[in-house]
Amino acid sequence: MIFSEKLQLIRKNQGITQEQLAEKLDVSRQAVAKWESGQVYPDINNLIQISNLFHVTVDYLVRDQDCTVACIQEENADLQKLIEFRLEASRNTYAGCSNETDSTRQDSHDYSYRDGLYTYHDTYVDGERFAGEEAIWYDEKSQYAMNYMGRVLGQQFRIEFLKEALRRADKEMPYRGPEYYQSGEYTYKCKVASDFTWFQGYEEIYCNKEKAYECYFHGGTLR
Repeated sequence: MIFSEKLQLIRKNQGITQEQLAEKLDVSRQAVAKWESGQVYPDINNLIQISNLFHVTVDYLVRDQDCTVACIQEENADLQKLIEFRLEASRNTYAGCSNETDSTRQDSHDYSYRDGLYTYHDTYVDGERFAGEEAIWYDEKSQYAMNYMGRVLGQQFRIEFLKEALRRADKEMPYRGPEYYQSGEYTYKCKVASDFTWFQGYEEIYCNKEKAYECYFHGGTLR
């Protein structure tokens, strides 16, 4: 396995986008893209930063051999399963208008979803300003949590468009919705700092050029 393949593998296993990796290394996204396509090779300073960030040796990165770091792969496999379940749960609860459960707090809206040993719960209190939390357990042990708070800024806001955007989250952006989504006169944007294990972010919706909605969120893994 050559460097470009290794970089893609460990980056994706950590749930980090090219943009997020570029920000951590203080380089352009185009530079990361060229590294991963094998067009160019990072300098020694960037190699050291990459090795520190992903907890692998520079030797592992530069040697053209089938080299794996077993402990990292095992941890990353668990993280990928967690991310996949979070995406599945989101599409099958609030974003998918299903699996609403009894209220757990006064005036709260609650959603719950299970798959095997995984359990997801989302609870929020709402109005034009809203706040909530989602959490995931595996075998009854807490694994992940995220808090969010947002507000509606105009009558042109459409909750159906927000849910539509949230259903388009993927492994590259598993936090809320995608980085960018547009349908008709509505545009959804989402920015996130750091990775799935410890992150904070901001999402917003525009109707034409007027902001209609915004939400701040932060969260990460608990183990």
